[in-house]
Amino acid sequence: MIVRTLQEAERSERRVITPTWESTRLLLKSDQMGFSFHITTIYADTETHICYQNHLEAVYCISGEGEVETLSDGVVHKIGPGTIYILDRHDDHLLRGITEMKLACVFNPPLSGKEVHDENGVYPLEAESLS
Repeated sequence: MIVRTLQEAERSERRVITPTWESTRLLLKSDQMGFSFHITTIYADTETHICYQNHLEAVYCISGEGEVETLSDGVVHKIGPGTIYILDRHDDHLLRGITEMKLACVFNPPLSGKEVHDENGVYPLEAESLS
């Protein structure tokens, strides 16, 4: 059995911080569950370009307000508490934080731990692992 708290993980190398978001990776590839689970904060008044060519992701909004725009068609979807969006087609998109948002995110295949978006909004398939 694996037991972790968000507070403990936030004080460890499982917390990754970038200019527009931070992510605490509670479950990673090394946990051998077949997916990873993260609590991510999107900062207010930010925009992040994301295109997960190597991963599928489900995102559930816990709190805050934002929007996600699919770049293939320009459709904008509002995000608020209770909203889930699923990136099931490696969707190239912009994620905007209107207010600070807390999101619960699941990735398949699982992340290794230190991933950040490259210049194209992609996470590498294999990144440096956390223990």
